[in-house]
Amino acid sequence: MTNEELNNPVWHALAGPQANWAERKGRAARFVPDAAPFFAIDRAETQAYADLAELLGGAAEARMFRPRAEATPKGWRKTFEKPILQMVLPADVRLLPEAPELCTLGRDDLAGMMELVLATKPGPFGPRTHELGAYIGIRRDGRLVAMAGERFRLSRHTEISAVAVDPPERGRGLGRALTVVLAENIRGRGVTPLLHVFPDNTAALKLYQSIGFRARAELTIVWLAPA
Repeated sequence: MTNEELNNPVWHALAGPQANWAERKGRAARFVPDAAPFFAIDRAETQAYADLAELLGGAAEARMFRPRAEATPKGWRKTFEKPILQMVLPADVRLLPEAPELCTLGRDDLAGMMELVLATKPGPFGPRTHELGAYIGIRRDGRLVAMAGERFRLSRHTEISAVAVDPPERGRGLGRALTVVLAENIRGRGVTPLLHVFPDNTAALKLYQSIGFRARAELTIVWLAPA
């Protein structure tokens, strides 16, 4: 069951621990748009894609995590496709959290979070993304300069996402400190830390490898639009 979940993380998040964030139509689901732009199906079958088409509504495309080299379904076309690496933190990796300037982020910090997102572009981040899980940050002179948080929650894994560090503050270990603290907190809840990174984002990939994350599988981010 664990591999099945990890191979289709959005579906198993929305069909499981994050069902309260789901909009559903039969065998298709999507996150509430203000939280995340992702859609999912339970498996690649005709009825699931028919349900996806109905769920699409006014969206231009369905943004999905799918297996590598999956054929384009009939009646759809790909408008974007890029491999993404899924990494997990093995249980035997020892973590040494150290973030003395750490702060917990919430609704009152949204303006600062959105400003940091604009400067760093860590990936999809909407006005309610921070509500999907715990978010933590680091401030300098009252200004938020680094943050990271949780996005997909599965039965045995929680994803670390939106690791963002203001460009002038990079190289000081802030992203590493936040990632380690989040990973340790996730482990404390009895689940395994998970994250996704594009292989060409070499700086982020090296950071996660240095912490101890190991590649589990390569998935595909694909955007599907009706043909």
